[in-house]
Amino acid sequence: MTLPQTPSFTLTGKRALVTGGSKGLGFACAVALAQAGAAVWIAARDPRALEQAAALAAENDFALHPLALDITNSAGVEKALAQLPALDVLVNSAGLARHEPFLSVSEANFDAVMTLNLRATFFLSQRVAQRMREEKIQGSIIHISSQMGHVGGPNRSVYCASKFALEGLSKTMALELGDAGIRVNTLCPTFIETELSRQSLDDPDFRRYVLENIKLRRLGRVEDVMGPVVFLASDAAGMITGTALLVDGGWTAT
Repeated sequence: MTLPQTPSFTLTGKRALVTGGSKGLGFACAVALAQAGAAVWIAARDPRALEQAAALAAENDFALHPLALDITNSAGVEKALAQLPALDVLVNSAGLARHEPFLSVSEANFDAVMTLNLRATFFLSQRVAQRMREEKIQGSIIHISSQMGHVGGPNRSVYCASKFALEGLSKTMALELGDAGIRVNTLCPTFIETELSRQSLDDPDFRRYVLENIKLRRLGRVEDVMGPVVFLASDAAGMITGTALLVDGGWTAT
């Protein structure tokens, strides 16, 4: 009888890119990957926010490499990726939410949300996966989706549509890239207290609605996504692809 060995959760020697990595969930994911040993690039549109994120990391004795990038700009994405080494891990965390009643949604808001949440993620992932395949890297692509990719939510028709679409994209990517050993999964948080969610959660009625649906009876914290993203990026999740890891406090259990 041979003693089995627990696969490694460390990411030493891995190279990762996190979009939306200068703040909120993206920053937390970037910190987690870097602390697990990966070399991490953080992409965002705001150079100042990137500099602040990189400086905070340096103050705590690890590195985050800033990459000023609008991922909706295909030419800019292609140029930026050409300047990076081949990636082992991609975390698509950049996202946008414009919440309003279904009957009031404008074409402009629909296009803005879909362009960032779906189109930009699609084509960035396509380029990264192509290079992974060319260089025979058995990588991990992680889409930061949402519990709202599995259930509906009031005033969230466009956001839910984008995240449901992301779930379908993830499954199809997993089917097509599996033969190259490239894993594709979604990480689906509930409502996390961040700058992005503050406006919604400051409404007492909405906050009550959220807490009534989260079975653990607390809001999520950015720290709640840090362990899961390291897990999905690591060899410990080596047989996991085409699935969704729900970090939702039990919201979707009913």
